[in-house]
Amino acid sequence: MIIVSASISIPLSEVDFVGIRASGPGGQNVNKVSSAVHLRFDINKSSLPLAFQQRLMALRDRRISRDGVIVIKAGRHRSQEKNRAEALQRLQALLRSATLTPKPRKATRPSRSSQQKRMDRKAQHVQKKALRSKPAIE
Repeated sequence: MIIVSASISIPLSEVDFVGIRASGPGGQNVNKVSSAVHLRFDINKSSLPLAFQQRLMALRDRRISRDGVIVIKAGRHRSQEKNRAEALQRLQALLRSATLTPKPRKATRPSRSSQQKRMDRKAQHVQKKALRSKPAIE
């Protein structure tokens, strides 16, 4: 079971693992053993609540395809078991990020004094630039 929150969990049967060949260190072993892992999780076919599925689909994450499939590649470690555990941790972190609801933004306006200070700084900057220019020839 992957525990996302107190009320949301996912059985491991909904997560697919595919072993792939890893890049990086490992010598000749890299060419023989599939130690990296592709984790695939289909959001639409999962047992997650519908509202949570919609929030996941709304996330702007490159690991989520248009079809609603989360694909995570883990290949940092030399053993497939460690890569599998790392992929599960990354999936859990992604799912937990969807549980957080963003705080609504309150519209604010800059104060009159801050606006005036900004205009004063701009005027000083313009003066400084004007002093650096070549004098006009008459």
